[in-house]
Amino acid sequence: MDYLRCMESLFAIPGYPALFALSFLAATLLPLGSEWLLVVMLLQGYDPVAAVAAASVGNLLGACTTWAVGLYGGSFLIHRVLRIDAAAQAKAERLYRRYGLWSLLFSWLPFIGDPLCLAAGVLRVDLIRFTVLVFVGKLARYAAVAWLTLAGGSFWGTAGF
Repeated sequence: MDYLRCMESLFAIPGYPALFALSFLAATLLPLGSEWLLVVMLLQGYDPVAAVAAASVGNLLGACTTWAVGLYGGSFLIHRVLRIDAAAQAKAERLYRRYGLWSLLFSWLPFIGDPLCLAAGVLRVDLIRFTVLVFVGKLARYAAVAWLTLAGGSFWGTAGF
């Protein structure tokens, strides 16, 4: 019940702070989405650049939190929770280092984005590289949502809807 009260109070905050907070939470392991609030705000006339910036930075910081959970909770997660042996861990690390770094550009995808950020922390991906790749992906996603919302809004307006 406390979770619901927390969410209610989050949505009581108007505008950019709510978008930032929801985007932050959506980039953690919580099953939330923030695109809907960006769309609503844009349709209500909020500044697209400020809205995309608030959503992108909030989502990036949430991803950094997930990375930190992987970094500092990694050994516990790998050995105690997931029960991965040393050989399997070494193989996973080799594969991730070969292909995984660039996969962070897709950290915005549902279902796989959060585990990618967690794995990056577990595998100790450099924070600067992590931040750049994740931010580029998340910024592109929110910019695309904003563009589609604004272009779609003008389309629906000219179509008589």
